Amino acid sequence: MSADLALYVHWPFCITKCPYCDFNSHVREGVDQKRWLTALLADMRHEAALTGLRRTGQTLGSIFFGGGTPSLMPPATVAAIIEEAQRLWPVSQDVEITLEANPSSVEAARFGDFAAAGVNRVSLGLQALDDSALKLLGRPHDLAQGLAALDTAQRNFGRVSFDLIHTRPGQTAADWEAELARALSFGTGHISAYQLTIEPGTRFHALFAKGLLTLPGEEEATEMFEMTGAMCEAAGLPLYEISNHARPAEASRHNRAYWTYGDYVGIGPGAHGRRNRTGTLRLRRPETWLKAVETHGHGLEAEEVISPATAAGEALLMGLRLADGIEPGHFLERTGVALDVAVDGAARRRLEAMGYLAPADAVAGRLVATAAGRTLTNRLILELSAASAAGLNGGDIAPSSARVVGLTSGTGESI
Repeated sequence: MSADLALYVHWPFCITKCPYCDFNSHVREGVDQKRWLTALLADMRHEAALTGLRRTGQTLGSIFFGGGTPSLMPPATVAAIIEEAQRLWPVSQDVEITLEANPSSVEAARFGDFAAAGVNRVSLGLQALDDSALKLLGRPHDLAQGLAALDTAQRNFGRVSFDLIHTRPGQTAADWEAELARALSFGTGHISAYQLTIEPGTRFHALFAKGLLTLPGEEEATEMFEMTGAMCEAAGLPLYEISNHARPAEASRHNRAYWTYGDYVGIGPGAHGRRNRTGTLRLRRPETWLKAVETHGHGLEAEEVISPATAAGEALLMGLRLADGIEPGHFLERTGVALDVAVDGAARRRLEAMGYLAPADAVAGRLVATAAGRTLTNRLILELSAASAAGLNGGDIAPSSARVVGLTSGTGESI
């Protein structure tokens, strides 16, 4: 597993706010591009001074421009951030540089310039292959624009991923099967397939609460989730994380840094980070973050040393999302807690017997959820950590509900 540092750059602006989205994204009439670039560079320099990679021998292994809609950034801004990152940190020779992009014709026209700036991987927000579904999801593109943007992306970048959302209102398993089959025919090396979830504070949440929005039931949601894994596997894109499927060489190295509890720097409004066992959180509102950087040289809202117990809880939460699970030695190195201390042994054996965890002796001691277990990730974490938590700093190893929400497949939640 890579010990490289990952860099996340948050661009908080969008053309419109999608009704299902609870990310830190904002619609603004205008953005002072020069001012924002200056602030992002300053925020990044602040973090670089604290990571100390030149002393440890680590390298910067990935850069991820997320949002919001980072494809709204001028390519010159992206180029300047990449250039500064390469000056501030020793960079891996095969550094992965990802840009999230919307498939509008205006943004797709910039793909060549983004590639020239150094971006070598694009993650395209297609979300659906149906015009009525795109309209329901509030997407600013139609299917023709999405497919044209995908074609442009495949011509400009060595690695392309795209997102799809399933379990949409009115969608059946047969609908999803046909849609996914078409998606797999495009030949991309990575697909992220997410179940639609209703997040508090979104427009969909308000409609759902009023009974004006209905999602497919649990059984159909589970069928879609399991179908996704089987179809992607058959197409040569096996599941490597609950919602992500890729050819073996095309799994997202940046996201694996999160899931394996590696170090990552987060800059920009609302960005989280983990460096040297310290958690960081940036100010969320764009204007507040911008003013803070211009005043203090960084946009930090909070900085806190992560206790071994909290680290173990977070690493357990993230690692069980991966198809290859959690390796004990890596877990101990990253958290300071032995895996067999972080999990309840009796619960582990029971869950293995029920078929939700792979038998430890069959996976070299790793903690690995089976295909059946991946539909119950939240529940597995709660079961595994419940008894052991009491012995670790008063129980703070147990993930809180706030940490759990939105981090599972969204299918069944009871054992």
